[in-house]
Amino acid sequence: MPQSPFLVAFEEVSEAVESGAGLPSVARAAAHALDASVVIVDSGSSVLAVACLSPEDERAVLAGEGATEVLELRVADERVGRMSLRARGVVPDAALMRIVTTLIAQEVDRTRGPERASEAAVGGFLSDLFSRKLTDRENIFARAGELGCDLSEGASVIVARARPQQPEEGDWRARVLTVAWRGARAVERTALAASIELGPPRPRPGAGRDPRPARPDRELAILVPGHGRDPGRRSAAAVHTEMEGSLEGYLLGVALSRPATDPVDLHRAAGEALLAANVAEARGQSSITFEETGAYRLLLPAMSEDPAELQRFHEETVAPVVEYDEQYETELVRTLETFLESDGNVARTAERLITHRHTVRYRLDRVRDLSGLDVGSTDGRERLSLGLKSMRVLGIASPGGPAREVGTKGGRVPREEKDR
Repeated sequence: MPQSPFLVAFEEVSEAVESGAGLPSVARAAAHALDASVVIVDSGSSVLAVACLSPEDERAVLAGEGATEVLELRVADERVGRMSLRARGVVPDAALMRIVTTLIAQEVDRTRGPERASEAAVGGFLSDLFSRKLTDRENIFARAGELGCDLSEGASVIVARARPQQPEEGDWRARVLTVAWRGARAVERTALAASIELGPPRPRPGAGRDPRPARPDRELAILVPGHGRDPGRRSAAAVHTEMEGSLEGYLLGVALSRPATDPVDLHRAAGEALLAANVAEARGQSSITFEETGAYRLLLPAMSEDPAELQRFHEETVAPVVEYDEQYETELVRTLETFLESDGNVARTAERLITHRHTVRYRLDRVRDLSGLDVGSTDGRERLSLGLKSMRVLGIASPGGPAREVGTKGGRVPREEKDR
């Protein structure tokens, strides 16, 4: 005998709570069960989870517009937050709403942790930790403890990126930080998140020999305490889901390190997450773990210990090709990448690029002229392949790659061939 819609809806929310997937998953289950847009806020008015149709829908629910209903979340006599709800169709059953509200209140109470420390304090700690300015184990434990974070069982590091693909109003970076941290805290309430300078300076294509000293990029770094792989994997999945649901029109990337059992090794974990984020961006992936980066892992010591040497190798191999593409809007780098991915097969390369084989050969000849390396030789292919990997590990975007600034497009406008 089929279950009633009431019981189906109740089971959906119950399963989300029991699975331990986190408050965002519970909010989405509640929104589906009630056929409503839902925003969950704690007692300090911080948004904990959102399940709305769009950012505009979220704004309207938070503002209490239309038929939005605000329900208190209580555990016994203690008020733990509130749930704002706006029905999308028929008003939800009152009894079901009471049950769902009770379940969500219990989940909010379970996940409530210390109030978020100031962004400056968290940023200072993560910056010192990942740059190895902070190396004493006891000092690391003490400073993390001051921020409500227990590192005694180890931790993992997440690097999260979101690139807007259209002009954004206001401080969109602060919104990205809030959304990503909200996702992490739903799984691990003491996770720390901040936007900090991380890794070696990232050169830009076309920068030439700019004499000004380069600085590392600012990255959204999240420290997830806990033993083993599970806390980091669950937190990374929650961060990705929360960003995907709340940041429409953004290119997303979430990268996860291996867990570090000793806090002294967390600088290494940060390097792993950063390398994975660069590889994911080059491949066009929205999520990745360090273990999934393949041969790129071999370049981590160079990136961490001697990035200048890695930069020199890039300059000696593919940098002239990158600069030529930037100057003349050609596609030599893309052709070289595709050729290497096609096991050196010109016909397959031409097919994937939707161009003529003669065009592919011409471009590869230009690569040889610019770099001094011939794809027809084993040594040339190996050095060019490592040069491309160095470029990705350093986070140098390929010409025509993802947009990095507000108002720019995620790629180039298609154009006629210029290098036949």
